[in-house]
Amino acid sequence: MKKLTCSFCGRTSDQVSMIPGPDANICVDCVHHANEMVTRHMKKAEDAPPLPPTPTPKEIKAFLDQYVIGHDEVKKVLAVAVHNHYRRLEAAEQGNRTTNGGSGSPAPQSAEKFVDVEIEKSNILLIGPTGTGKTLLARTLAKMLGVPFAIGDATVLTQAGYVGEDVENLVRYLLQNAD
Repeated sequence: MKKLTCSFCGRTSDQVSMIPGPDANICVDCVHHANEMVTRHMKKAEDAPPLPPTPTPKEIKAFLDQYVIGHDEVKKVLAVAVHNHYRRLEAAEQGNRTTNGGSGSPAPQSAEKFVDVEIEKSNILLIGPTGTGKTLLARTLAKMLGVPFAIGDATVLTQAGYVGEDVENLVRYLLQNAD
């Protein structure tokens, strides 16, 4: 019989029992370690503090009103879009809990009614001349929601792509601001 090698730890079938696969093999010890890792990860997810309640569009707009003068229509649109974004995330999380077992307890009846309901994803593009408050609106929303915010210069566009900040730099700014 052909000697199999664990694709993870490198031990051979002479040393430990092996589970063969079409493109890889895994020994029973690595299966055990992987199971422990998944169990620890799921325990951490269950122990994570619950997300704060999603702010209502009125609450979001009221917060923006404290920092941004005017732009009432934009603030309303942003408030509804942000609220729907967080509701979509909550629905996805609720779906994960009910379909993946999550806490092991059944979903409340009210949640079961909405398992098939999807909130459509939308994107927002803030466009306008310099100094009209686009960055202030986005920064204020990030502050309220406690999410990282980064600014990058993408003012020069070319046919080959954009020139300005590298995508890697923008991601680095986001990671730095996330701390």
